[in-house]
This record gives sequence, C-alpha cells and structure tokens, in this order.
Amino acid sequence: MANTLLKVSDLRVSYGGIKAVKGVSLEVQEGELISLIGSNGAGKTTTMKAITGSLGIEAGDIEYMGRSIRGQGAWDLVKQGLAMVPEGRGVFTRMTITENLQMGAYTRTDKAGIDEDIERMFTIFPRLRERKDQLAGTMSGGEQQMLAMGRALMSRPKVLLLDEPSMGLSPIMVDKIFEVVRDVSAQGMTILLVEQNAQRALQIANRGYVMDSGEITMTGPGQELLVDPRVREAYLGH
Repeated sequence: MANTLLKVSDLRVSYGGIKAVKGVSLEVQEGELISLIGSNGAGKTTTMKAITGSLGIEAGDIEYMGRSIRGQGAWDLVKQGLAMVPEGRGVFTRMTITENLQMGAYTRTDKAGIDEDIERMFTIFPRLRERKDQLAGTMSGGEQQMLAMGRALMSRPKVLLLDEPSMGLSPIMVDKIFEVVRDVSAQGMTILLVEQNAQRALQIANRGYVMDSGEITMTGPGQELLVDPRVREAYLGH
C-alpha cells in the first residue's frame, strides 16, 4: 500500500469575502506526480498557498506524513520536507545563481552534501552551470524557472510543489521544464503540479484533479483525463 504523504480534507479558503476554495479534498501518495489543472481563477494557486502555510484556512485540514500541519508557517514546512516553487519564480535577483542554490539549502548544515547537491543541480540544469556566477535577475524567465526549481530541490524535499512552472515561457522552455519535472519524478520525487497547460500536465501525471470555481470536479489517472471529452472540451480546446 502506497504511503500517503499529503492529504487535503474539505479545505475552505476565503479572502476579501470571496470563497476561493470550497471544500477541496485531494491526496498525494509517495512517489506520485499529481497534476491539479483548471482555468485561471479556479482556486489552484490558493490551494497551494494554503498547503504551504502562506495563506490561512477557514475550515478543513491538511495532513503531511500523517500529521496535521494546519497553521504551520512555510519556514517550518520546508524544514519538514515540503518545498514550493511559487508562481512567478521568486528568485533572489541580486544574488548569483550559485548563491541562490545555496539559499535553497538554508535549513541544512552538511557542507559537503550541499556542495554535492549544487553539482547535481548543474547536471540537471546545464544552463545554470554556464551562468553560475551571473546575477539571477539578468536571466531569462525560463532560466529563472530552472533556478527556482533547483533552489527548491536543494532543501532535499520529500514533496515538491510546483505552481504554474510553464507560465509565460517560450515553447522551447516549456518543453525543457516539463522534461525536467518528468525526470525528477522518475528519480522518485513526489510532486504536486499546479498548471494551466492541462495537456502537458496530464501527459506526465500519474493522476490528475480538475478544479473549477473552487471545487474539485473530476479526478482520475492522467491518461484517462487527457482523453475525457469533458476535459478536452473545457481545457484542451477540442
């Protein structure tokens, strides 16, 4: 029986008087790549922020490794192995690429292991190696996305949460980012991916959840959702 690492039960989140998330339940098993898809404004990012402690929740619960993490801050969750790559990337623009990666390991004290992991990130993202002494703010959006993912992986997370990693990127960069997500997943990383590009997200997902107006409307294996007529019509344009 697979181990459930993350479980969201009847999550409700409101802000500014608007009910953004209305009773969402989902779970992520160890080693799974789960895609949460839906149109803009469906409540996907709000759900992610609630899971990672950067947004308060009104009702429901979030369990990580069998324990409730409701009300815990993002800093504590990173130390426990829950790392998020936020929408908009959020790299430290005035630091070099290497310094950004080092910041990803701020909860760790194993210097040799950190150096090893930086080397590993340069293997996963060869473009970062070429620019390792460059300031992050001078990189393209796609390169910054790679850096944000590398920085999150530096904390050696048990669960990696990715919020809209392909947003605003060129088609070539979108290909690269999805390739990396698939490769990291293949190495055993547990991933929850929030993505507007439903086709790409479902192609690589073990399972998917479809979100609409703050609610989960469908769930199933990624490949099944990909060919479901309702999903195709609503999110895949045919």
